[in-house]
Amino acid sequence: MEARLNLFENPVAARFVRQLTAANKVLAESTLPAATQELVKLRASQINGCGFCVDMHAKDALHAGETATRLSLVAAWREATVFTDAERAALELAEQGTRIADAAGGVTDEAWQNAAKHYDEEQLGALVSVIALINAFNRGNVMIRQPAGSYQPGQFA
Repeated sequence: MEARLNLFENPVAARFVRQLTAANKVLAESTLPAATQELVKLRASQINGCGFCVDMHAKDALHAGETATRLSLVAAWREATVFTDAERAALELAEQGTRIADAAGGVTDEAWQNAAKHYDEEQLGALVSVIALINAFNRGNVMIRQPAGSYQPGQFA
């Protein structure tokens, strides 16, 4: 399987991806825990059906010390006992932020208030930004049918 478009060889797409990557570096330097960021990226990617990003973020999380058990339960986080209350709030915000079109009101006040109980203003800003950014990456990869499975941790560092 080959992608419909090579994002790294197309001049416009390559510049755009570099900007998205720079935004991701800003988020990596935030106080939002790296593990939370990876869980959120993984969950949004699962919802969006982005195999490339599911592969990437599962492997990056494992490489960073995340457990296989927690990663395998991200899709079923509501029924899992392995996530903290803060992580659960972030996953809920990620789901609602990813499924905006499915809900007339977008993200509920309840989901926002729950996240705000666990994260300060800087972290909330990072969390919203992580969710928006991974959704942008997912949409691009799904549109071009970026193949999954060959990603190596740190490949784009």
